[in-house]
Amino acid sequence: MDRHTGGCLCGGVRYELEGPLRGVVNCHCGQCRKTHGHIGAYTNVARDRFRLVNDSSLSWYVSSELARRGFCRVCGSSLFWERRGGDVVSIAAGTLDQPTGLKTVAQIFTAPEHRGDYYELDTGLKTYPGTMG
Repeated sequence: MDRHTGGCLCGGVRYELEGPLRGVVNCHCGQCRKTHGHIGAYTNVARDRFRLVNDSSLSWYVSSELARRGFCRVCGSSLFWERRGGDVVSIAAGTLDQPTGLKTVAQIFTAPEHRGDYYELDTGLKTYPGTMG
């Protein structure tokens, strides 16, 4: 079975993932851009295949009525996105230890009213004006 590890910049948050990961989806929404300083790039895994190894500096921010975001309160790394009551945890792809074996497969919130105006979209990716599906 696939096993992946990752964590924040300072090491105060470390995690392990088991099983297959979804391909990376780039999110262009305003919240992701504010959180990451640019687009968010996330994979995800079933909640029961996600395990925190060290959460000594993990904090959660409720970013909307639908979701919360996990980050390191020491180094500021943005790590996780979770839908309330959901069965998966989205993982910021850049926080995974390499090699990941992942590929970027899609982009969401690409409509002009959602995405940033300072960059061009990747025309080679499957594109959704709002959320997927």
